[in-house]
Amino acid sequence: MLRRQTASAVGVCAAGVALPATVLLLVGRHEYMPGSGVHFWGVGFGAILATVAALALTIVGWRRNDARTVLVGTAFSVMAALLALHGLATPGMIMGYEGGLGAFTGGATLLLGAAVLALAALPTVTEPQSVNRLVVLQVILIVAIAILGAVGMLVPSVVPDVPEAGGALALSLLAVGLLLYAFLGVRAINTYLLTRRLSDLLVVLGLSFLATALVAALVLDYMQLGWWLGHGFELLGIALVGIPVAIDLSRAQPSRSLTGGPRAGELVQAEQAFLGARVRALTLRLAEKDAYTEGHTRRVALRAVLVGEELGLPPNRLRSLATGGLLHDIGKLSVPDEILKKPGALDEDEFAIIKRHPEWGHKLLGELGGFSDLVRRLVLDHHERLDGAGYPHGRTALDLDLETRILTVCDVYDALLSVRVYRDAWTHDKAIGLLREQTGSAFDPGCVAALERVLARDALVLGVAV
Repeated sequence: MLRRQTASAVGVCAAGVALPATVLLLVGRHEYMPGSGVHFWGVGFGAILATVAALALTIVGWRRNDARTVLVGTAFSVMAALLALHGLATPGMIMGYEGGLGAFTGGATLLLGAAVLALAALPTVTEPQSVNRLVVLQVILIVAIAILGAVGMLVPSVVPDVPEAGGALALSLLAVGLLLYAFLGVRAINTYLLTRRLSDLLVVLGLSFLATALVAALVLDYMQLGWWLGHGFELLGIALVGIPVAIDLSRAQPSRSLTGGPRAGELVQAEQAFLGARVRALTLRLAEKDAYTEGHTRRVALRAVLVGEELGLPPNRLRSLATGGLLHDIGKLSVPDEILKKPGALDEDEFAIIKRHPEWGHKLLGELGGFSDLVRRLVLDHHERLDGAGYPHGRTALDLDLETRILTVCDVYDALLSVRVYRDAWTHDKAIGLLREQTGSAFDPGCVAALERVLARDALVLGVAV
């Protein structure tokens, strides 16, 4: 069912992505001249309102110390401000017919906005400490746009009349711009594969409108319908990509849709936002049953997705690993409290009951429905070992996928570091020593090595003394 819902959502979005390009291709070169007033009032003042909204977005992000939101606000405000200037520079309204302010701002709007958004690929740009630097960048860009507008209106001849529609410069800028929007589109798709939120699909749709608007701005001229449609596509694109940002802000969550999506670890830390209410409900039930087990599953899931990220797992598999990690011990809901919380070592019969929790968890998720085969397999197989010495089915290396191997290593590591009634917590070095000792027999060598790298890099985040 989940696959069908996802496929349907992606299909609808794909149709939407093709829509603006199809419209432009079919009617873009038709002659159309609605008059200067339509351009001046519709584009100019519509973009002014968008500029105000974008500046408000920046202010909210700055107050929350959210660099990603500030970055999006910066890009939107620059795009909207340039578009507003483009509308106000309509020949025959405030200005005459000389000068190139209208052409220059029309060509720069979408390119500069995409370039600002692409800065999110630099890891340091989206860190909280970059907020003030991004605000300064936005102020500089807005002031530069204001100066450009003032100079262009007072001394029109100063601003060159470039790029010429369809000319060599315009086509070169178009190639650069389309590459930037393709880059942003791939990041937006990866975000959706991680979050599975329909709102994040709107970003992909919005980027397609912006990319189509760029084609219209650089290839067509003001006497063609496509040029006019491009302005509408641009405003609509800004609105579409802004919806997920607004939704996240309304929920007091950092915005991720336009800046590469959440890090894998964030899927675990904010499971209700990114993995859904059902996963959250199950983790709450587990916490009510046994707080230690719920804390253990959360730590295991966090380390597992970081290891998966380290090993290059794609977004859809990272999402499944996060879900499977959070729910891998959900079968313990069926274990009697007197066994699960026994203040001492388990006897043979009690341990036999504990060993059934993977099967009980697998069955529970099957009855609930909506969980992928991979998630259910992680729940079932997380106690299996490469040499077949694990349980419940004694599977061997040939039957264990990479996600299961990752989860197994992280599960054992956390269990060893935890205080138990029958033993003290192990140190990091001692736990890693056991994993190394059993590498190749019980545990996957690549997964153990990746866990060591993750722990060395993110020790403070993971709460481990390395």
